[in-house]
Amino acid sequence: MAYTRRINYDGVKSYFSLFFSFFKIGCFTFGGGYAMIMMMQRELVDKKKWTSEEEFLNYLSLAQSSPGPMAINTAILIGYSRLKLRGAFAGFLGAVLPSFLILLGIAMFFSRIYQDPVVVSIFKGVRPAVAALILYPVFSFAKDLKYWEYPLLLAIGVAIYFSISPIWFIMGTILVAVLYVYHKTRTLKEPS
Repeated sequence: MAYTRRINYDGVKSYFSLFFSFFKIGCFTFGGGYAMIMMMQRELVDKKKWTSEEEFLNYLSLAQSSPGPMAINTAILIGYSRLKLRGAFAGFLGAVLPSFLILLGIAMFFSRIYQDPVVVSIFKGVRPAVAALILYPVFSFAKDLKYWEYPLLLAIGVAIYFSISPIWFIMGTILVAVLYVYHKTRTLKEPS
């Protein structure tokens, strides 16, 4: 008697759906991981409802603190949460393959077109769109916070006026967060 293996077509569809979602995000987003956040949120939270907004923010936080590209780390985390190891692999391939294919195509033809005025104009035109794609998630995630606009605008103004590196703002934010948590835990421990 020959052994026949049954294929779970629902599982295959799930892997393909996961792969295709991240592949689509990777194909139509320029500017790296931060620019992809908006499309990821629309596709994975709003449309597919694979995760809640709060879980999505947790995945983003974990992906940012892990080594490697944030978009790929997020794809792996969401893939793993949905379909375990094979899901993580499907998410990884979906996130990596578009960039790989685009870079491969550019590498094959770039030496012929890199000084073409049309190509230079396209790259210059994409820059503002990338900036908008990066800023949109900042404003959409901050919508529930009170008074977030003033510190953000102040930080941007100071950075531009004094030409301060963003590293100092990151270090300052970490320091303020540590002091805030220390103050909160200290006031909770003191009896009223």
